[in-house]
This record gives sequence, structure tokens and C-alpha cells, in this order.
Amino acid sequence: QVQLVESGGGSVQPGGSLRLACAGSGFTFEKRAIGWFRQAPGKELEDVACVSPDGHEYYVESVRDRFTTFRDNVRFTAYLQMNWLKDEDTAVYYCATRAECSPVASEFDNWGQGTQVTVSS
Repeated sequence: QVQLVESGGGSVQPGGSLRLACAGSGFTFEKRAIGWFRQAPGKELEDVACVSPDGHEYYVESVRDRFTTFRDNVRFTAYLQMNWLKDEDTAVYYCATRAECSPVASEFDNWGQGTQVTVSS
């Protein structure tokens, strides 16, 4: 069955960096987009970034130039490199997969369990 497992969350000070990983199994990894979403306390799920099967990247405006997503199809893993983190980046981060990138969370078929990112001084 399709499985996505996130790792790499943690606590960091403002201006710091974290790299999240999303390991996929049970599907043809290189033929699926990997999207990243986050949910802050008391807020709705928000799209963050996506990497398409052919490696194209998409970002929400609030993280553009700070976050980078990429994939390693040999390792069946996608990554979200987060630099210059801000307090407002604090959230549970999820990866999800579907055929192509989309900013709409409900269009994604399968989800990981989420990983907490906390940015605080």
C-alpha cells in the first residue's frame, strides 16, 4: 500500500534551517508529484510547495526564496529545505502525493503522518 513517512522536524530559532524528508513506498515514486502542506495551531491546512514528477517546483508566495523542494527518485524521497525560518512557519508539516502538483489539499490521495516544526526564540 502507499505509504509516506516524514522526518526532519524539530525546534529551531528564527533565521535557522531545517530539512524535511518524505520517504515514499508502495507506488511508482518517480511518476508522482510530492506536495508539502502545513497546519498551524488554530489555522487551516495550507499548501507550501510541490515537486512534480519531472522535477518542476512550485511554492506559495510566503515561502518562495526561503524554501526549496527537490526529489531523489533513487532513494524514493522528497525533501523540503527550509531556510530563514520565521515564527509564522511553526506548524505540522505534511507531505502528500498525487499524479501532478496542485495547491488543493483535497486533491491529494495519500498523506504522511506529519512532522512538527517549531520556530521560536
